[in-house]
Amino acid sequence: MSVHVHITHTMGDFTLDAGFEVTAGVTAIFGRSGAGKTTLINAVAGLLRPDAGHVRIDGDTLFDASKRMFVPAHKRRMGYVFQDARLFPHLSVRQNLNYGARHAARGTLAGQYDPSFTEVVDLLGLPDLLTRAPHDLSGGEKQRVALGRALLSRPRMLLMDEPLAALDATRKDSILPYLEQLKSGAAGLPILYVSHALDEVARLADHLVVLSQGKVAASGPLFDVLSDPSLVPLLGVRQAGAVIYATVAAHNANGISTLNVDAGALELPGVQAPIGARVRLRVLAQDVILSRTRPEGLSSRNILPVTVRSIRTGAGPGAAIALNAGSDRLLARIPADAVEKLELSDGVACYAVINATSIAPQSIGR
Repeated sequence: MSVHVHITHTMGDFTLDAGFEVTAGVTAIFGRSGAGKTTLINAVAGLLRPDAGHVRIDGDTLFDASKRMFVPAHKRRMGYVFQDARLFPHLSVRQNLNYGARHAARGTLAGQYDPSFTEVVDLLGLPDLLTRAPHDLSGGEKQRVALGRALLSRPRMLLMDEPLAALDATRKDSILPYLEQLKSGAAGLPILYVSHALDEVARLADHLVVLSQGKVAASGPLFDVLSDPSLVPLLGVRQAGAVIYATVAAHNANGISTLNVDAGALELPGVQAPIGARVRLRVLAQDVILSRTRPEGLSSRNILPVTVRSIRTGAGPGAAIALNAGSDRLLARIPADAVEKLELSDGVACYAVINATSIAPQSIGR
């Protein structure tokens, strides 16, 4: 599955001029409010006709301004999940789901995700909700039903526009595992996921497109983009950080789990995954401390040997340090004057100390 998008569209004083190319998996469109995220996803969905550009999926052209080609939304075979669930209030959960199945596109595309009703219900944990009405559901339950309805329409691509933005932290945490299951169980269904929340993006995305003022500031594999020190101002100083993979090695009696990463081992609390499971960890840059020698006498036992990959300093008091930790990448944010005191430069070997309690259970994805 390949997705090629480039859109130019002007609305008042704002112009979106953005494009990206991705394959199957979850592509997150991230940016601050007003960056153009919803305009971009609506152009892919066919809910607006851009001034210029193109949208192509697996070689099929859905929009090409130069050829005056525009496939209307109802013929694009897209599943769209909005910020508000938009369920039919007079229909039960089962009837809402069946609406998606009844309006599924006819004919089968190569490699198309074609789940049964039972498969979708089980995937999203809906069996006990089928007879209930939308007004009896929580916000998270409504979004799961909306997602199920979109999947049962047999889409060639799933579009999700801030699907968790209206949920509180508890309900948001309850639905993220279902999205992770969808990612692994949807047979390569490409997903375009719009969000301004980096915690969601870090747990779900494979590819990340960062929008700023209507233009693409960065695009690439999630692990590369999040660990790029030049993007710290766009991602947010307190939200910037890297994502690394780990394997659960042990669960200890004290509630601490041991996870193996390429550069060594980490000990973390609250890991809800079986031994042998592969997880991804979001490590914030502000929670990484650097030392030129291996420190001793610390409460933290999470000390990894690293190598400085690049250093980014700006007008402020902080410096962003990109690090190689074996085959993984980390990002540290330290005082700018510490760069000189520690004699840091590209290629310098040092140690990264990671605060275990700063990696919350919500930052550990399957």
